[in-house]
Amino acid sequence: MAHWDGIEAFVEVVRLGTFAAAARRLQVSNSHISRQVAQLEQQLGLPLLYRTTRQIHLTDAGERYYLRCRELLDGFRDAETALQQLQERPQGVLHLSCATTFGERFIAPMVNDFLCLHPQLELRLHLTNRQVDVIDEGYDVVIRMGTLQDSSLVARRLSGRREFIVGSPAYFLGVSQPHSVAELSRHRCLIGTRDLWRFDIDGVHRDVRVQGPWQANSGPALLDAALKGLGLAQLPDYYVAPYLASGELISVLDAFQCCDTGVWAVMPRHRQHAAKVRQFVDYLVAQLPQRLQQATQR
Repeated sequence: MAHWDGIEAFVEVVRLGTFAAAARRLQVSNSHISRQVAQLEQQLGLPLLYRTTRQIHLTDAGERYYLRCRELLDGFRDAETALQQLQERPQGVLHLSCATTFGERFIAPMVNDFLCLHPQLELRLHLTNRQVDVIDEGYDVVIRMGTLQDSSLVARRLSGRREFIVGSPAYFLGVSQPHSVAELSRHRCLIGTRDLWRFDIDGVHRDVRVQGPWQANSGPALLDAALKGLGLAQLPDYYVAPYLASGELISVLDAFQCCDTGVWAVMPRHRQHAAKVRQFVDYLVAQLPQRLQQATQR
């Protein structure tokens, strides 16, 4: 609108009663306010105000114009306030996805705690071991583990994550412990969602394909198989730490352990600044490391 500034100046002059008060409110000079009101009157072709020595009065046209413009300006400010609250207060629906077991054990309890803090927020949580398409499937946040591939998505590291190659003492009664990655071909490997195990070899990340007679897309099932001596498994620290401490599992190939894995929140660039996304990810950053640490100490 060509004379919007003039409308704002005019409304504030009438609302506050003087040009000086309006100037202070809008943080401009008295002369600037006077000039804007004069230009507005010229554009409208009608006088809106007449001045006496001590007071400002509305003309008939000015009174009608003021009532409409005040409603317009108040509505505009209400709209700005609503947008500001949208940026500051999580609301709407949070669409979230995570791997099944990790989501059930860690993410679901934390998102429920977050919803207790923000009851106006709604949740759509999808737990799956399939790698979802964040953008095409409409997710706000997806939790991923391991090493991220290059992507146009925004990623934020939530916590560290170490993966161990483990077997039970019963398993190692029949075979010797491997001392190199190449020796894995002589072992029964228990395979989870992927048949690629990641290692650091001579400072280079390498995915090594493994084979074995057992495969399942369940971390707890994989852990149970390893504990029962069915073979070697690659599992993260929050699964195996208590069993390593108790001696029920033995870690091998530690010298080749990959050091760049982690737990990540990935999100579309156009959603990263939304309050529901930003504050939820901040909450995970603050809470997840502690909860994972507690899990490794059980």
